[in-house]
Amino acid sequence: GAELAAKAQSQRPSLKVLYTSGYNENVIVHNGMLDKDIELISKPYRRQELAQRIRQILDAPSLSENLDSNNE
Repeated sequence: GAELAAKAQSQRPSLKVLYTSGYNENVIVHNGMLDKDIELISKPYRRQELAQRIRQILDAPSLSENLDSNNE
């Protein structure tokens, strides 16, 4: 997952990635926090929850957009 996402984002930096896992979010976090560029939805989830999460991510500015706006 992460390796594929990194490769895809190296070719398309604005690509947004949503990870999904059967593990509880607490198992995946580092020092109590997800990396700031990681979006995660934990299973089980309903289609509506997935759709809402995807919409939220698509509507949010990407990390590269945030960096560009900070440099203005």
